[in-house]
This record gives sequence, C-alpha cells and structure tokens, in this order.
Amino acid sequence: MTRLDDGLLSTVLAAWLQARARPVTPRPRRYRTVIAVDGKTLRGARRPDGGQVHLLSALDTRTGIVLAQVTIAAKSNEIPAFTPLLDAIETVLGSLAGLVFIADALHTQTAHADEIAARGAHLMIPTKGNQPTLFAQLKALPWPDVPIGDRRRDTGHGRRETRTVKAITVATPGGIGFPHAEQAVRIIRTRTTGGKTSRETIYFTVSLPAEQAQPADLQDWARLEWHIENRVHHVRDVTFREDLHQAHTGTGPAVLATLRNTSIGYHRTNGEANIARAIRRANRRPPRPHHRRDQQLPDYAMTLTAGAPLFDPCGGPRRLVSRPHRE
Repeated sequence: MTRLDDGLLSTVLAAWLQARARPVTPRPRRYRTVIAVDGKTLRGARRPDGGQVHLLSALDTRTGIVLAQVTIAAKSNEIPAFTPLLDAIETVLGSLAGLVFIADALHTQTAHADEIAARGAHLMIPTKGNQPTLFAQLKALPWPDVPIGDRRRDTGHGRRETRTVKAITVATPGGIGFPHAEQAVRIIRTRTTGGKTSRETIYFTVSLPAEQAQPADLQDWARLEWHIENRVHHVRDVTFREDLHQAHTGTGPAVLATLRNTSIGYHRTNGEANIARAIRRANRRPPRPHHRRDQQLPDYAMTLTAGAPLFDPCGGPRRLVSRPHRE
C-alpha cells in the first residue's frame, strides 16, 4: 500500500462512490452542487524528509463524497495544488460546468478565479487580510443602504446565533478588482453564549449574478464550507484517530487518508448521519454463547443423521458424526 499511486487510488474510489450514490431529487432551478475545498495536516505522519504530510481535499456537499485529494509538495502550500485538485475532480465528474466552489480565504487568488471560470464553474470565496486591497473595497461598499436579503436564527449547544446576509451587484464599471466577481456579499454572525455576545463580519465575492444566486442561496453556500471540516476532517480525527497514526513510508499517509475518506463516503451514501455509530453497527458481531452446546443443541436434531456441517461460532464449521438413534 505504501507504493500505491495515492492520486489514482483517490480517483478510482471516488468514482466508485459517485456511481453508487443515490439519484438526486430534482431541485429548484437555482439549486447547484457545492464543492467545499479545504486542507488538512496529518499531525502524526511524516514524509521521507521528515516534514508533515498536508493534503488538499474537495467534498461534494450533496453526497458527502470526497471527490479528490492531492498531496501538497514539500516546501509548498495549498495554492499550487488547487489546479491539480480541479483536474482530479474533473476526471471523476467528467465536467465542472455549473458547480460552485467554496474555500477559505487562502484561495482568494485571481488565478483560481480564472481557472474555475475557464472550466465553466463558479467561485464563492471569502476575503480577509491576505487581500488587503480587495478587503478594503468590499468594506467600503454602501452596506447601510443595502436591504437585508436573508436572516436566520438558530439555537443549540447552549448558544443563540443570528446570521444576516446582504448582497450587492458589483459587475459594473468601477466595481471591485477581482476577476469574474458578480456580487459582493456581507454576512454578519452574532452569537450569544453564556451571556456573552460576539459579532463577526465576513465579506465574500461570488461569480454568479443575483438572478442565479439569491441571498438565501448565498447563506446556504457559506455554511456548506464547514461541511468538509465537520463531516470529514473531524470524523477522521475523532472516529478514526488519524492524528495518532504515525505513518511515514512512501505514499502510506495519503493512501490511508483516502481509505478513511472512502469509508466516510460509503456510509454517507447509505444515508448515515453518524459515522461512528454506522461503523459500530457494521462491525457488530453476534454474542458468543456461554457454552458451545448453546449454539449446537437447537440444530442438533436436524443434523444428527444427515452429517451436515454445523456452524460453531467458537471453532468454525464442524461436522457431526451420525450415530444410531436410541429410543
């Protein structure tokens, strides 16, 4: 396994999961498949040169399948690996047309926007301090004059959260300086926990016009970014104890991560929401009988004269010897 091509293995297994996924129920016209992109460091694993192994993955948030995974080269980062990741996704799906990609602010790169647009896909990306000029342009837009497009309130886990979305069209002369951007989006998250209230403002750009991406859609897509972290990376850390595995030979770390992704995707396509519970159910074995005769006696009369194999959970199949019947 440590000599397998981890990229090829990821592509083959993702295509298999995609083929067995349940058919999608028809959705409204604006519905689009959202692909979440995020990286993860395997803290216990090491490359042959001693460095940490870092992987960049893409999750189909509709099916829960990791469509592609690429290994970040030594002394590099996620940015150069973005195009190879798109190539791997295109190999699995056949085309990227119409898909919406969402990632963290590290991938707010003009080259990424051009590459995605060239493949017929769309990008929704947050803007933070790594793009100071773009961030200043988004912040300076006349947000007080823009009506609220969507507002949602949630409670749970001891907290209350309100998310307010505003969107404004910017694909006009003198708009913002980011390629293919059609709308600027502002999301304000207000969270109250234990009597303390915090407020966070995040700015996005999206390459879809308002008639194809309403504020309610933008709200949903922004939240889907967390699916790859919560439903894949967290499961690999907590359920599979990935960070404790000290793989370091060849492509072993990436191959094992691919197998974990496949296990998660397999259970997701079966409709499972809790992967740990699904794995326990799949691995459950019948209880061992207290005495061997507890298993043998119910079938003994049926097999006494026939000499048929009888399953013995303590010792495997066994054959009973035919004996004369006594009154």
